Amino acid sequence: MFKLPKENSATRPSSLGRRGFLIAAAGTGLTLAFLRADSSLAAGKVASASPAKSATAPVFDPSIWFQIGRDGIVTVNIAKAEMGQHIGTALARIVAEELEADWNKVRLHYVDTDPKWGLMVTGGSWSVWQNVDPLSRAGAAGRLALVEEGARLLRVPVSACHARLGVVHGRGRSISYGDIVRRGKLTRHYTPEQLKAIVLKTPRQRSLIGQQVQALDIPAKINGTAVYGIDAQVEGMLYARPKIPPTRYGAKVVSIDDTAAKKVKGYLRSFALQDPSGTVPGWVMVVADTYAAAMRAADLVQVKWRAGAAAHVSEQDILNYASKQLADASLGARVVDDDGVEQAFKDASLQLERHYTTSTVLHFQLEPVNALAQEIDGVWHIHAGNQWQSLILPVLAQALKVPESKVMLHTYLLGGGFGRRLNGDYCVPAALAAQAVGRPVKMICTRADDARFDSPRSPSVQHVRMAFDDAGKVSAMVHEASAGWPTQAMIPAFLAKDKQGHPYDPFAIAGADHWYTVGAQRVRAVSNDLANSSFRPGWLRSVGPGWTNWAVESFMDEAAQAAKVDPLAFRLSLLQATGRNAGSAPNAVGGAARLAHVLRRVADKAGWGTAMPPDTGLGIAATFGQERDMPTWTACVARVKVDRSTCMVKVEKLFMVIDAGSIVDPDGALAQAEGGALWGVSMALHEGTAFLNGEVKDTNLNTYTPLRMADVPELDIEFVASTATSTGMGEPPTTAVAPAIGNAIFAAVASRVRHLPIRPEAVLKGLDRHGAV
Repeated sequence: MFKLPKENSATRPSSLGRRGFLIAAAGTGLTLAFLRADSSLAAGKVASASPAKSATAPVFDPSIWFQIGRDGIVTVNIAKAEMGQHIGTALARIVAEELEADWNKVRLHYVDTDPKWGLMVTGGSWSVWQNVDPLSRAGAAGRLALVEEGARLLRVPVSACHARLGVVHGRGRSISYGDIVRRGKLTRHYTPEQLKAIVLKTPRQRSLIGQQVQALDIPAKINGTAVYGIDAQVEGMLYARPKIPPTRYGAKVVSIDDTAAKKVKGYLRSFALQDPSGTVPGWVMVVADTYAAAMRAADLVQVKWRAGAAAHVSEQDILNYASKQLADASLGARVVDDDGVEQAFKDASLQLERHYTTSTVLHFQLEPVNALAQEIDGVWHIHAGNQWQSLILPVLAQALKVPESKVMLHTYLLGGGFGRRLNGDYCVPAALAAQAVGRPVKMICTRADDARFDSPRSPSVQHVRMAFDDAGKVSAMVHEASAGWPTQAMIPAFLAKDKQGHPYDPFAIAGADHWYTVGAQRVRAVSNDLANSSFRPGWLRSVGPGWTNWAVESFMDEAAQAAKVDPLAFRLSLLQATGRNAGSAPNAVGGAARLAHVLRRVADKAGWGTAMPPDTGLGIAATFGQERDMPTWTACVARVKVDRSTCMVKVEKLFMVIDAGSIVDPDGALAQAEGGALWGVSMALHEGTAFLNGEVKDTNLNTYTPLRMADVPELDIEFVASTATSTGMGEPPTTAVAPAIGNAIFAAVASRVRHLPIRPEAVLKGLDRHGAV
C-alpha cells in the first residue's frame, strides 16, 4: 500500500521554498549519474540499459530542476509526463523567464524516477499551478549567481551588471553563461528565507511567459524521433500479450490449453501470473519471440476461468444500487453541511428536485497501454509512459517482492493519457512476466485488451434539490452523488474527511461544491461499493466535475425555468461573491465575481438573447474546473440544431471564455482548451459504454464511437487577460460543454435531457413529454 505522511502538503510535489538552495559547479559525470541521461526523449533516444559515460566538462547545476553546460545549453529537468499538453515547454519557459536564458538554447530532459523528485504525478491540472513560483525562484536564483560570478570575471561591480538572453552585460563588456560555467567558480547557497525574498519579474517585464514561442517538444513529434512507451526496446527482449479474465477481481485460472498456439512460429509459452499485489488476478501471459507471434498465439490459447462475483453485474445494477444508496441519508460524507437545510425546505414556497445520471466512459487513448520490464543487477527497470510514477512504484515492489529502491520507472512520452496512465497497473504484468521467464518482456495490449483492462469513469447517479422562499429567492440546495471512487480504489491515503470524520473521494464530488450562493447548502458524496468491487474506477479527464457539473449546470437551467427567469440572469443573481464564495488569495482572488465575468463575456460573444433559427438554440453553462482552491473560471455557450425527424443533435459552435490567471504558454493553453472542449462534445453526444456481465460492452472503435472530424463544431475560445495566479488548463474546458449542449437542446426544441451521453431516443422522449413532436 502506498502511504503518505499525514500532512496534506505531502500529497503535492515538494516546494523549493521549504529548503535551502545550493549552487555549485560539478562534473558532467556526477550530473549524469544524478539525472540519468538515458531518457532524453526530445533527442529521440531509446532508453539504454547502461548509463552514459562520464565527461569532464563543468556544469552549473543550480538545482535539481535545471543545469547549464559550458556551451550555454540550459537543460530543464521535467518530472511531469508529456502527453500532448506541452508541459515541458510550459515549465521550461517558467525557468527560462527568470533565468534570462536564450530560448534557442533551452532543452528538455524528462527524468526517470528518483526520490529526489518528490511526488511524481501529472494530473488534476496541477502542473503549472504548483510550479510557477518554485521554478521562477529557481531560475531567478540561478540568474543572480551567474550575474555575481560574471561580474567577478568581467571585473565590474555586480550593481552595474544585468543578464539578458544567456549573457551577462556590464559597462560595455559581456560574458556568456557558458563561459561563466567554463571559467568561473560558481558557489552560492540560498536559505529558504532568501529564496522567498527574491523579487520576481512583474508581468510587464516578462519576455517569455505569455508570449508565443516554439514548443520544444514539437520537432521530435513531427519528424518521428520522439520516443513513446510503445517504442521502447532493449536487447534480447521477448513479447507478451495478455489473456484477460472475465472479471477485474476474483477471477482464477482453471486451465490453459496452448495446443493450437504451439503451431505459431516464435511462440514460447503461456502461464498464469502469480501476483502478490493483487493487481492482475487471473491473468495469463502469452510469450513469444516477436510481437506478431504473441498476437497470433494469444488468439489460439484457450483459457478457462472461474469468474469473480462481478460476472453477473450490469450497468443498470450499478445505477439501481446508487439510487438506493442516495435514498439512505445516513450513507456517505457531507462535504458541505450548512445548518438550516431542512428548515429551508420545510418553509419553501417552491421546491424543485431532479435526478441526473451518467454512463461508464472509457479513456480510449491513442496508444494502448504497454510496458517493458528488465532486471539488471538486482534492479528492475520498467519502461512505460506513466502519469503517476509514485503510485505504481510501491505496487511494483510488492508484486516483485523487492524493496522499492530496486525498482526504477523510465520515462517516455505518452500517446495519450487522459487519466488512464495515472493508474500504472499495466506495468505489473510485464514485470511479473519478465520475472517468470528470466528475460526482458515487453507487453503490448491490443485495443480490445486495453478497453477491457481500462479503469473507466464510473457511472453516476445524482439527486439535486432546491428550495425557494416566499420572495422567490433561493433558500437552500442539496446535491447528492453516488459513483465509484477511484481514489478509494487506488490510493486511500488521498481520501478527505468531512467534519464528522467520514471519508470521501474529493475527485468524485468536486464541482458540487460550486460558487453559487444558494442559502443553506448540503453536498453529500456516497461511494458506490458495487461499482468499486466490479471494476477499478479510474480518473478520467475532468474526473468528478465530469458528472457533478453536468448535474449542477443542467439543474441551474431547470431552476431558472421554474423561477421563470432567464438562465444567464438566474446564474448571475447567485454569483454574489460573498461568504465562502468571495474567494481568497492567492489562487481564487475575486471568487464568484470572476465566474460571473466569464459568463457575461461568453454570453456577449454568442449573442445571448437574440432570435435563433427554428430548432436551433443556445445553452449556457459554467465551471470552476476541478478544485475550489485552484479555480479556472470557465463559461461556455453551445449553439445546437436538432433534427426533429431523427432527433439527432448537431453542435454548430462552441463559445468559451476562460480566466486561468496569467497564461504561461498561450499556444499550449489554447490547445488544451480546444482539446478539452472537443472531449466534452465527445462525451456528451458520442461516447459512453455499459457494463454487461462484469465487463464493458464496447471494446473497439466499431461500437465505441468518439467524436469524428465531420462532427467537430466551430470553436471560439477567448482567454481573459489577467496577471492573477496561473491555474490549470487540462480539465476545466471539458466540464462546461455537456450541460451547455443539454441546455441548448431544451432551448431549441423544449426537450430536457438528464443522462449522459445524450442519445436521440432521449431527445425524442423529451419531445414526447413536452408535446413538441
